[in-house]
Amino acid sequence: MTMPACRVARPKTVEEAVRILADSGPEAMIIAGGTDVVPNLQMKLFTPRVLVDIKPIRALAGITMVAGGALRIGALNTLTEIVDSPLVQSNYPVLVSAVATIAGPLQRNMGTLGGNLCLETRCLWYNQSYFWRKALGGCLKKEGDVCHVAPGGARCWAVWSGDSAPALLTLDAEMEIAGPRGSRRLPLAKFYRNDGIYRVALGRDEMVTAVFLPARTVGRRGLYHKLRIRDSIDYPLAGVAVALEVDRNGVCREARVAVTAVNPAPLLVNEASEWLVGQKYSPELVERVAQAAIRTGKPLTTSASTPVYRRDMLRVFTRRALEEAWKNGRD
Repeated sequence: MTMPACRVARPKTVEEAVRILADSGPEAMIIAGGTDVVPNLQMKLFTPRVLVDIKPIRALAGITMVAGGALRIGALNTLTEIVDSPLVQSNYPVLVSAVATIAGPLQRNMGTLGGNLCLETRCLWYNQSYFWRKALGGCLKKEGDVCHVAPGGARCWAVWSGDSAPALLTLDAEMEIAGPRGSRRLPLAKFYRNDGIYRVALGRDEMVTAVFLPARTVGRRGLYHKLRIRDSIDYPLAGVAVALEVDRNGVCREARVAVTAVNPAPLLVNEASEWLVGQKYSPELVERVAQAAIRTGKPLTTSASTPVYRRDMLRVFTRRALEEAWKNGRD
């Protein structure tokens, strides 16, 4: 499969990149590591006129502590750099746990955090070759007008299949976004739209420049559990991230639970914080939160696994992650 013909632009600054995006409109596409973009171009899912290669922009890299004790991770930092960072390892174990599961070592060496947070949603009917899609008549997301997952509706159910996003949701992360009118901050929870087509709150003339983790989440214990067919390379079929703050007496002081690969967006399990804070561990409480994770996740037939199995694994992973995080999370 070959890529479509296009021009490659290599801006040296964020301002230059934004200007190219604004001038080119819908015919421009950003590329960095290329681990998601290149296969999609080969599948003819996109045919941009301009590829904006942002790798030369040095301001987009770096993992540093900033004013107020927050951690800034540049959009161009590779996934391997995040896993290997002493700052991340010592302060944000749930992020290391999640990022270390992404694809394989080669993809993590190339793939960037910004790219992983802006992945295309995936579906059995969408992520196919042009000839396969054409024979099917396309789908609601590409070249057609019917969602084969839910034919009676007008909504695309292609799923979000990233691993870093749920971990960052449990850390109350914020996105830094640059556009023609300057930079803005947006909570990661508001960045995703839970729509298979219009998946992120990012304008065509905007780009993600960094992720910020607030100081209040430093030391929050947690981990990530992931269901996939093979233990490397494959996208998640379901994933659960958990982050807790537990005091010396075993009382939960802060809690976040997030799910991925079972909705068009990664989502927080909203009941988790309300039910867990101020409580000590109990199997009944953990099972209650696990049931809330099932209600949050709505897996449909979008991947190579049954919805029933993926839903049940949400419960299992939530229970396991909470048990492990509670055990290891005491101050």
